[in-house]
Amino acid sequence: MSVLIDTSVWVEYFRSGEQYGEEVDALLDENLAATNDLILAELIPFLRLRNQRKIITLLNNLTRLPLAIDWGQLMEYQYRCLKAGVNGIGIPDLIIAQNARQHQAAILTQDRHFTQLAAVISLRLA
Repeated sequence: MSVLIDTSVWVEYFRSGEQYGEEVDALLDENLAATNDLILAELIPFLRLRNQRKIITLLNNLTRLPLAIDWGQLMEYQYRCLKAGVNGIGIPDLIIAQNARQHQAAILTQDRHFTQLAAVISLRLA
């Protein structure tokens, strides 16, 4: 099973690695770490500013889950969240959740929005 590593975890991993270092290293070693174009779009511009070529190459070589955005489904997710009293879930987080579900992947994140989403749309968290 692939694990889609969210931007929040990558940022922590590249800064210190204290909280998710072992888990990310294991996913990388076992070739289970995955990304998508949205997560890369959040990370790579900042890495380019810091001239982090090796990290950019590492990210670009990960399994990339293709994005197939179903806007109707995203609206349904947002509706379910609002109905359940879960507010403030951004479209990027909904797209990442949809992408993980489409590919039967879990999400490794430190973003509380995904915990809230998991209760509403049966999202698997790593």
